[in-house]
Amino acid sequence: MTRLITSDISDIAENLKKYDTELVARTGHSMCGIACRAAEIDEDQIRNLLPEIRVGVIPITSGEGTIGGFADAVLKILLHMGANAFVTRTTDVAGIAESFEKKADIVMLADDARFVALHIQTRSIADNGACTGKAFATGLSLMAGGLEGREVLVIGCGSVGGSATKSLVRMGAGMSVYDINAEPAKALTSKIHQKFDTKIHFFEKLEPALRRHKYILDASPAGNIIHAQHITPDTYVSAPGMPSGLDPEAETAISNRYLHDPLQLGVATMLVDAAKYHFEHGQ
Repeated sequence: MTRLITSDISDIAENLKKYDTELVARTGHSMCGIACRAAEIDEDQIRNLLPEIRVGVIPITSGEGTIGGFADAVLKILLHMGANAFVTRTTDVAGIAESFEKKADIVMLADDARFVALHIQTRSIADNGACTGKAFATGLSLMAGGLEGREVLVIGCGSVGGSATKSLVRMGAGMSVYDINAEPAKALTSKIHQKFDTKIHFFEKLEPALRRHKYILDASPAGNIIHAQHITPDTYVSAPGMPSGLDPEAETAISNRYLHDPLQLGVATMLVDAAKYHFEHGQ
C-alpha cells in the first residue's frame, strides 16, 4: 500500500462530518452508505451492529515505523462510523495481546506492506487495498449515476486498482487500464479476462487514455498526471491514490464530480467488511 505521511492525515478527525456531508452531496450516500454498498450489505443492519463490535487498533513499529497520527486517525473514523473502538496502549505483539485481553472482535494493524482488519472469531481478513478499490469504484458509480455500458479508465494496477477494476467489471462497465509499468497492467487484464470472460483494453500511454475517457479511477501514487485539458463537463474522477493525480487547475475544473481521500473510505469499508463476517456468522 502507499505509505502515508503525517500531513496526509493530520486533519481527518476534525473534518469527518464535513467530508461525510460532501460525500452525500456528491454521491447521495454517506461514508457508511458507500462502504455498505461496496461490501454488499444492508446499511441498517451494519449501523445496528457496529456499537456492539469491539475494534482494537494496534500501532506497529516494524519497518519504517509508525506514522504520526495514523492510529488516532483510524480510531476517529471507526468512532465516526459508530464502532466501539480503541487504540492499544502498547505496540506490536504486546498490542495484539492487549486487544485480546480487551475482548476485541476485530483488530486493525498496518506495516509497510499491508493494512488489514482481522475478524478474530472467523479468521477473516479485510484488506485495505481491496476495500479501498471497491469503495472508490462504488463512489464513482454513485457520482455518475451508474456505470453499466460506460467506458471507465483505471490508472494504476496494484492492489487498489485491481480491486477497483474487478468491481467495475461487475457493475457492467467497459474497462481500460493504464500503468506506468506494463507488466502489472498486462497481468491484470489477463486475470480479469480469465475470471469474467471480459476483454480489458490496455493503454501503453496515459495521454490518449485520458483523452478518451470521461470516467476515471486514479489508483496510482503519481501526482499531477491529470490536467485541466483532460476535464470536460462530463468527467468524473474517483481517486484513492496518494497524492491526488489531479493538478490544482484540474481540481478546480472538475468541481464536485471528484472523490479523493487518503484513508476514510478505505477504513470505513474495512470495518464494514469485517463486521459483515460478524453478522453472517452470528457472533
